[in-house]
Amino acid sequence: MVRLENVELPAFGVEQDFPEIPVEVYRARMASAVRRSSEAGMDCLVVYGDREHFANLAYLTGFDPRFEEALFLMDAQGRTLLIVGNESLGYLPDPRLGHEVALFQDFSLLGQPRSASRPLREILGDFGIRAGTQVGCVGWKSFDGPLVDGGPSACDLPSYIVDLLRSLAGDQGRVVNAAGIFVNPADGLRITNEPEQIAQFEYAAIRTSEGVKKLIANLRVGARERDLEPLLDSGGLPLSCHRMVGFGEKARRGLASPSDNCARLGDPFTIGFGVVGALTSRAGCVAHGPEDLPEQDRDFYTQFAANYFDVVATWYERVRLGATGGEVYQAVEACRDGSLYEFAVNPGHYLHLDEWVHSPFTPDSRIELRSGMALQMDIIPVSCGPFYYVNAEDGVAVADAELRGQIASRFPACWERIQARRRFMTEALGIGLDESVLPLGNTSGWLPPFALSPQLVLARR
Repeated sequence: MVRLENVELPAFGVEQDFPEIPVEVYRARMASAVRRSSEAGMDCLVVYGDREHFANLAYLTGFDPRFEEALFLMDAQGRTLLIVGNESLGYLPDPRLGHEVALFQDFSLLGQPRSASRPLREILGDFGIRAGTQVGCVGWKSFDGPLVDGGPSACDLPSYIVDLLRSLAGDQGRVVNAAGIFVNPADGLRITNEPEQIAQFEYAAIRTSEGVKKLIANLRVGARERDLEPLLDSGGLPLSCHRMVGFGEKARRGLASPSDNCARLGDPFTIGFGVVGALTSRAGCVAHGPEDLPEQDRDFYTQFAANYFDVVATWYERVRLGATGGEVYQAVEACRDGSLYEFAVNPGHYLHLDEWVHSPFTPDSRIELRSGMALQMDIIPVSCGPFYYVNAEDGVAVADAELRGQIASRFPACWERIQARRRFMTEALGIGLDESVLPLGNTSGWLPPFALSPQLVLARR
């Protein structure tokens, strides 16, 4: 049974030092990508990055092109070439990785100098892309359904790059979409994470969860969205999405940025804060309790929030090593009260440097949850009655005994925080976790449906 209880959210602590990814890990990732592409018959991978679509490039190199574009090339022999614009020349990855670097100034902003670089055709040709080369293009999506023409030849890199690659290769069929090497939900390289990457995700999740917790603690009737937004402090980590704060009718536009809109008593609210490696979201009512809502809505919202928490708890309890995405989906779907709300999207997904990589949580998914996966508890309910909103997004990692031991030995403070979160979720909230589930954020499982009474949280008893 789900009920409101007075529960203090512990101070789990923060991490002062950002966990670095060692050069050896990047080298191993590049070797894995070359091996996968060679097994698929590709001679060369061309990985694209820009401000929004940086994750595959950063995964391989530790480099993102900020407000320019970039290409990273790898051939079957392991040779690499990073092609950048003017300003990224001063922001290159660790030189120990040994990447060749080429300047291509049309990756730079308009109006900047263009006289110091060669045409892209020459740069790509000198790397070895010529007639007969089998090229794998890595953008940010693969297209495996009927909605996009072209099947494996449909590439989401800018057309001038794809057109040039097809011209150099001499046959359109020799240039294919290779994003699946990184994001395929069953075996993509970015679906399984090293202990160092998980430690980075935990660092990021602390930033997002502490920011959301602080915002809720400062939420008051009359508070303006724009004035609360600075409490979502990234600590220098790049954002993975726009900061979101919304009250009242504006909360319907869940992705909207903060505005001059002010909180009123009884308003629905939504908060979303994402940085590379983590996202935390909370939604509920600007209220002290049901008495602050219209009388005709009190029972609905109470049942809505309680059933949502039951679904969230079911998700946490069903996630474990060896479970399939379909099994988790079916369990939460069976728990959902369909008279109260629908699911807006999949009940959860993989997370990485980008907030949503792919999702194994579909009705018939046979994808097994494996050690090293990072998963987002992202269940968004769409009310079937009056407009109300509730949300409790946070991330977890799934780890076998070996990976748990590596995290504990290499990142002992991180491991202690994870264990403290597990105890809180189990003992204070009544959410039973498998030993393989590692909560990454400081608000995992914590859901105060009435923001003006943050000590009143939903729990299972």
